[in-house]
Amino acid sequence: MREAVIVAAVRTPVGRGKPGGALSGWHPVDLLATTLQGLVGRAGIDPAEVDDVIAGCVSQAGAQAFNVGRNAVLAAGFPESVPATTIDRQCGSSQQALHFAAQGVIAGSYDVAIACGVEVMSKVPMFSSTMGQDPFGSKILERYPDGLVNQGISAELIAAKWGLSRDDLDGFSATSHQRAAAAAADGRFETELLPVAVDRGEGPTGETMTADEGIRPDSTPESLAGLRAAFQSDELSQRFPQIQWVVTAGGASQISDGAAAVLVMERSKAEALGPTPRARVHAMAVAGDDPIFMLTGVIPATQQVLQRAGMTIDDIDAFEVNEAFAPVVLAWQQETGADLAKVNVNGGAIAKGHPLGASGAKLTTTLLHVLEQTGGRYGLQTMCEGGGMANATIIERLG
Repeated sequence: MREAVIVAAVRTPVGRGKPGGALSGWHPVDLLATTLQGLVGRAGIDPAEVDDVIAGCVSQAGAQAFNVGRNAVLAAGFPESVPATTIDRQCGSSQQALHFAAQGVIAGSYDVAIACGVEVMSKVPMFSSTMGQDPFGSKILERYPDGLVNQGISAELIAAKWGLSRDDLDGFSATSHQRAAAAAADGRFETELLPVAVDRGEGPTGETMTADEGIRPDSTPESLAGLRAAFQSDELSQRFPQIQWVVTAGGASQISDGAAAVLVMERSKAEALGPTPRARVHAMAVAGDDPIFMLTGVIPATQQVLQRAGMTIDDIDAFEVNEAFAPVVLAWQQETGADLAKVNVNGGAIAKGHPLGASGAKLTTTLLHVLEQTGGRYGLQTMCEGGGMANATIIERLG
């Protein structure tokens, strides 16, 4: 039976996704191209071996338009024979890219594929791809006559339904920063990071970026307690009287710039070419859920992937659950019974940032390195997605 194995995974440091951020001067094509070069360089393979490149990107407009994946392949100097496509499953785009790559390898369509993603939110802001138009149409309005809501309101609804207090959210968010700061200080990110040039919009500064820009080591529950609710609305209080308005900017993922990439091979192909198989893609799932709550898809996706793998939550040694908002992870934990000591052990998106289309491959990169650092065997990754969806993946460390 064919097996899809991961032989290399790399990510850039994550920059603040606003003008003046450390990566804000980078063109998304160049940033992803640099990441692709770093990936094949670390694996030691000829890029001509790559059968396809699948890139995740959410805001496919402006500098991220016209198939940013293919443009990055050409910019990276790969042979023109290497194809690429760009996909959008919202925040899970490059995790879905990993699923497509692994599925293609298992099916025999590929022997070598790259799953990757990029988002430079400082240059291509969220929602820019709508061009000011309605992306939903009349039939969705007929189905949801009161209208869909933004993700911040979804996070508030989750907090209310699962009984999560402001103290719960602030404590979780501070822990994310503290774990990320400790991991950075201990050098735990060094092997997963690809250092890149700092460019704040006026050309390279001569500095090299070697760490995520958004980590705040001094973040505490007490400091977060001073932040105001980010989404409070009198109108929505009438529609959703259960909301307690506990979600702040401090309990949300950071708007960010970054890129990441994962090299997937059929196991015998990897052995023939030389790269060491580091992990096997063990099981995959994708789920849909209520688009009003929107961010709860991680719960059924996790249940599905465990069922497909014939495993229980206790069989998993490490989890990466995207911290879109603090309530997402805490509600997921209540429903799954996962041990929070195993979840996002090196911090999550609240501390390290969430460069949308890159985040799936970014989390896979981190999960692989966490398993290698801790000696764990199985890792589970899941992330919520706009429209009420989620991907979930289980990888098995090899060796």
